[in-house]
Amino acid sequence: MKVLVATEKPFAKAAVDGIREIVEKAGHTLVLLEKYTDVNDFHKAVADADALIVRSDKVTKEVIDNAKNLKIVVRAGAGYDNLDLAACTARNIVAMNTPGQNSNAVAELAIGMMIYMARNTFKPGTGAELKGKKIGLHAYGNVGRLVALLAKGFGMEVYAYDPFISAENIKKDGVIPVDSEEKLYETCHYISLHIPANDKTKKSIGYRFLSKLPKGGCLINTARKEVINEEELVKVMEERADIKYCSDVAPDNAAEMAEKFQARYFATPKKMGAETAEANINAGLASANQIVKFFANGDKTFQVNK
Repeated sequence: MKVLVATEKPFAKAAVDGIREIVEKAGHTLVLLEKYTDVNDFHKAVADADALIVRSDKVTKEVIDNAKNLKIVVRAGAGYDNLDLAACTARNIVAMNTPGQNSNAVAELAIGMMIYMARNTFKPGTGAELKGKKIGLHAYGNVGRLVALLAKGFGMEVYAYDPFISAENIKKDGVIPVDSEEKLYETCHYISLHIPANDKTKKSIGYRFLSKLPKGGCLINTARKEVINEEELVKVMEERADIKYCSDVAPDNAAEMAEKFQARYFATPKKMGAETAEANINAGLASANQIVKFFANGDKTFQVNK
């Protein structure tokens, strides 16, 4: 089988070497398409591929239409909104992600962002400490659990809302479950956002929740920009000079946010939650292993287009 790794922003060399070893040891062929600038190069490279590994590269319907032999595509990372799942399903192509491989990197970034905002984005002036503050985890998956662990190390009081996880399982980790999003936002000084971007969550975080934040409240977004209602975010930050917003991807209204809110707002220039050497390697190797298992015995453990 031919396995194509198509990465506009390539994996680290250690990751590529590991992927090659896993794929070739299983008897398959590895082909690399790195740093491509023309999507037509992607279309040509995928034409005879049986499997595809991508990072943030968009696997559109056009890509799928050009991939006549494709049987599986793996997104090296947790989020998979860059995959056209409908197009994959229509062609009986299995689409997967690699959950958990980037989680620690994202969790550490979330904590780093909290410190950065608590200390006035490292500008002169009196800041605050995380110790004793309440942090609310909006979703309690792989990343949320790790943020909870790190936050407790700082002496924070940790709360979580996740309708898909039982209160008993949340309590087992020494975390306080809440039964509504409203309760989470009105209780916690910091909200760490970990929900996916889908039809139910897009633009779901806005005035309704943010206006409930306690004095000095701060929203940390290492999820997706699409889940934020940006117009309502501006409105609540205009009304309340104490609220802060820090995001791991610049919002569409970044210029307006920077001009109006200065030290109360920060966004990374490009999404960097998974931008660590360790996460890069972990996600790449996981992708290769999942493809090998799929071809060996039909393993579909991490399929996302069921």
